[in-house]
Amino acid sequence: MRYARIPDQAVQRLAMYLRAVLVLQDRGIWHVSSKDLAGQVGVNDWQVRKDFSYFGELGTPGVGYDLRKLQRDIRRILRLDKKRSAILVGVGNLGKAILAYGGFARYGLRIMAAFDNDPQKVGKVVNGIRIQDVSMLKRIASGKVSLAILAIPAASAQEVVDCLVDAGIKGILSFAPCPLKVPKKVRVVGIDIAMHLATMPYYLSSD
Repeated sequence: MRYARIPDQAVQRLAMYLRAVLVLQDRGIWHVSSKDLAGQVGVNDWQVRKDFSYFGELGTPGVGYDLRKLQRDIRRILRLDKKRSAILVGVGNLGKAILAYGGFARYGLRIMAAFDNDPQKVGKVVNGIRIQDVSMLKRIASGKVSLAILAIPAASAQEVVDCLVDAGIKGILSFAPCPLKVPKKVRVVGIDIAMHLATMPYYLSSD
């Protein structure tokens, strides 16, 4: 189900709530109030209730949230209620770290293929995934995978993104430090690590 006119920030916080739910369940906690959940995420309890109100009644007023049900509801809303596959483009230091990361499985996600343009990397196996030549991107079977992670330099990012779009990719998580142009039907989330780090000194007290 798609929800109309929902702020992007509310959707992004759903993923934060899901992470908090998983952490609480790991501790053996199965029922929380909006205040408790807000404390786990770092927002106000009214924000939790407002975010959830966009998607119907996810809890019981005055009682709180059954974490088993809440986890199911959030997964359904985020369309994580079935397993989804992604591909990785770029197997440098960052790409290798992404392949080694074990946290995707908790969200029903897995990286099923990796691509690079370095002949010395193509054919090697990293964390159980054999690296393919980037030219093979065009052979991605439409419908079997719709998500991609981009861990390549800015200079080649747009060309690769164009290829991903032609191959049927609908969602791209990009670590390339540059803006990317895609059709309206394709969603790009950019993470520029250096740019985000560059904002941190502003919040530090003067030396």
